[in-house]
Amino acid sequence: MSATTKLQNKIAIVTGGSRSIGAAIVRRLAAEGATVAFTYNASPEKAEALVSEIQAAGGKALAIQADAGNPEAVRQAVNQVAASFGKVDILVNNAGISVLGQPEQIAFTDFERILAVNVTGVFVATQEALKHMGTGGRIIHIGSSMVQYAAFGTASAYTLTKGAVAGFSRGLVRDLGPRGITVNTVHPGPTDSDMNPADGAVADFVRPNIAVGRYGQGADIASAVTFLASDEAAFVTGAELLVDGGFTA
Repeated sequence: MSATTKLQNKIAIVTGGSRSIGAAIVRRLAAEGATVAFTYNASPEKAEALVSEIQAAGGKALAIQADAGNPEAVRQAVNQVAASFGKVDILVNNAGISVLGQPEQIAFTDFERILAVNVTGVFVATQEALKHMGTGGRIIHIGSSMVQYAAFGTASAYTLTKGAVAGFSRGLVRDLGPRGITVNTVHPGPTDSDMNPADGAVADFVRPNIAVGRYGQGADIASAVTFLASDEAAFVTGAELLVDGGFTA
């Protein structure tokens, strides 16, 4: 971990940070000097391994078990971070799940679950973090390029939730700009992850449409998040940054 001081003395929260894109974001923020707390749901071994990895490299990390679809668990996690470190400077709403299927065939319980994690969880984490965030704060939502270009069928419920997140960001910009807090959305394109592996069923279909010819990596998304979290992005708010290798071009 080649640490810098870009985010020195910053306290960051990343939801869903134990694996895939979330873990890459946690690693990068820690490498830039932030103290990073992250939530996880069902992968304690990966969470603790990530904390150990970051600490071994000289960084600071804290793993908190919290189901992103459980509002009270999300509240408790954010308040634990604030109580432990005194503030919240950066919130990355990364936790998300996917439910695929023809719209008339999606079980309503599955729909309720994806709303709970992808929308309600984002709102609750933001609401709680703002109680501890001052001037210079950064809120970064992880959306999806599917909001711009629905590349295949069966993803309507997922795109609904990510579209809601993008709209929430735009509204927050007006609420929080006067308080010196920026709000931006990063829309990953096809990115190698547990949910969308580069060797998965969808990959062969979408890869020919990626202009750079490869799937994204978690580090690609983490780079964009780190920029938006830094002082260099102080005049960037309300942006929807597509990190998709030209997939939607």
